[in-house]
Amino acid sequence: MRITLLALASVLISTPGDAQPQQVRRGPAPAWASSSELLPVPDTVSGPVFIRRQDLEVHLSDQGQAQYLGSRIRILQPSALQLGNISIAWDPAAGAPIVHDIKVFRENQVVDVLKGTAFEILRREDQLEAAKLDGTLTAVLRVPDLRVGDELEVRLTTFANDRTLGHNESGLLMLTPSPSPGRYRLGLSWEPRQKPNLKSTADMTSAMTISEHSVNFRFDNPATLSAPKDAPARYQWQRAIEYSDFSDWPAVSRHFSPLFTKASTLAPNSAVKREAARIAAANTRPLDRAAAALKLVQQDVRYIYVGLNGGNLIPASADETWQRRYGDCKGKTTLLLALLGELGVDAEPVLVNSSGNDDGLDQRLPLPQLFDHVLVRARIDGATYWLDGTLPQVALPGARPVFPVNWVLPLTAGGTGIEKLGWQPATTPDEISLFEIDARAGFDKPARIVSTEIVRGVKGLQQQVQFSSVTAGQMLDAFRQRAIGDIWQAIDDVQWRYDQKAQASILTITGTGTVNWDDDGNGAKSLALPGGGFNPPERRARTQDRNSDAPFYTKPDYSCHVTTVRLPTSTQAKQWSSKPSFDTRIFGRNYHRAWELRDGSVRMVRGSRVEQPEISAADAQRDNARIAAFDNSMGWLSYTPTGQKPAVGNGENVPTTYDFDWTASAVPCASPINPATR
Repeated sequence: MRITLLALASVLISTPGDAQPQQVRRGPAPAWASSSELLPVPDTVSGPVFIRRQDLEVHLSDQGQAQYLGSRIRILQPSALQLGNISIAWDPAAGAPIVHDIKVFRENQVVDVLKGTAFEILRREDQLEAAKLDGTLTAVLRVPDLRVGDELEVRLTTFANDRTLGHNESGLLMLTPSPSPGRYRLGLSWEPRQKPNLKSTADMTSAMTISEHSVNFRFDNPATLSAPKDAPARYQWQRAIEYSDFSDWPAVSRHFSPLFTKASTLAPNSAVKREAARIAAANTRPLDRAAAALKLVQQDVRYIYVGLNGGNLIPASADETWQRRYGDCKGKTTLLLALLGELGVDAEPVLVNSSGNDDGLDQRLPLPQLFDHVLVRARIDGATYWLDGTLPQVALPGARPVFPVNWVLPLTAGGTGIEKLGWQPATTPDEISLFEIDARAGFDKPARIVSTEIVRGVKGLQQQVQFSSVTAGQMLDAFRQRAIGDIWQAIDDVQWRYDQKAQASILTITGTGTVNWDDDGNGAKSLALPGGGFNPPERRARTQDRNSDAPFYTKPDYSCHVTTVRLPTSTQAKQWSSKPSFDTRIFGRNYHRAWELRDGSVRMVRGSRVEQPEISAADAQRDNARIAAFDNSMGWLSYTPTGQKPAVGNGENVPTTYDFDWTASAVPCASPINPATR
């Protein structure tokens, strides 16, 4: 369900349901809904609108959920006239919306908009380009002759009834951090004996009134709330009320498990059984069989999200998915589970939040809506593997999900609680940039340049989808059109491949370019190596408020830059020097730079790895005092013709870009992890 009226006001999250498509209806407001008193417009008011009242109420009954929205908004600026473009989107399976009133108040006039204007019904798939079909219907109405100074009143009710949830309702009501000035009410009511479990954030307590069959939260000109700067995502959970009929997470697990068990059960004559037999005959090791089953689901079943007829939570059967050769994450998961079951591999479906917004999930009520993806967890030869049928066919079973996941919910017959996936600093960089400059011909000659990018994870898989769809000639032409100019004078070759063993996208560009040596006078020269320097970290500080002692968060990442310069053959080793090497840990991040001069080439490696995503406010204050001493010098390489004692590196051993396998799982891009710093 989606109502487009005022994006800054409030947000309702609920689940859709199952019935027959209908049209927008007219009718009175339900008996359980109420309207707040109008808040007078102050003489001094700023902003595009003033909310004289906005009531958002959810009602729970044995018919599912109903959502009432009633608002009256004074339009103060021309930019707010877009509120007259009213759009209601809903799942027709849940029942058609009922519009109670749409009126315009202008001085002493009251205009009933619905007397002369009607909703236009559309069938619109918002995310068709993302291969998502959900059957959404949309009703649109454009309020005519709306003017600055008018007050627009809209009152309507929409419905949600998901048969997969049975009598278990759940959802979330939230007031945004920065609402427009005015009066707001968030409400939840229920029929007798249908009171859900409730949980509200502490900032809602003073606004709460509760009765036997309802709870309401009223705000007049609510203050703007700011989450503590650079805090983990769980600190952004503000002005929210959760409701759920599920007693705990194991109850959610038990509820959804039979859906996947049924859907992954194959018919006696199933074609999927024959595919499993073929895989078993071609592979003897269980892990190889699981990888082959995964590749079959990824490669031979295209991804299309199907939310029609209640299919948003009900998985299509494995046989149906294989027959039509398309499916969403649920359909692909059931097909994969069926194949693994035939192959004797122990596996289960697991719900995850693929957007990385699951921090603090253990503090939430059991809301199925907090998960947006399902994949498979298998146990093979004593180890755990994650298999995702929606990823490109190059993605193999992995030790962790590809998406940044903190919490998961296994779906089991007996019920399982949410599980936290332990986090460890990465041992392999997410991105490695290799840059080779062959300047052996001399300072004033074009250099041979080879640039290689090694990218893993979600970004690497995105590159696989992007680059695998073009020919080598098209790719070469594209890079010649876009890259030549700054560094490159000519690009001779562009090579791309996806290395399945390394699970990495590898792009290599070869050509010639100008090396911009700085003239330091008296024949001396210097060059700032690409990727050789660090910007100083930002100071971690925030205003003193109720969450001023919250930890500071840094999104985990690990990057590496490796540069090799083949020195002009006319020079000697003693004529070269560089900026110093260093190892620094600050704000939970390891900064590493090392140099070596050997065999006529200068090698430099520079790595940055988050080793502690959260640090305490006290540790942040300590590290703030260390910023001034941070070495933020660029990676300067210097040549002095008069000669000097060589000063490149500090005895480190640094591989070149071309004599080391940088796709290996362990590369010398960071200093060893010190457990004491984590």
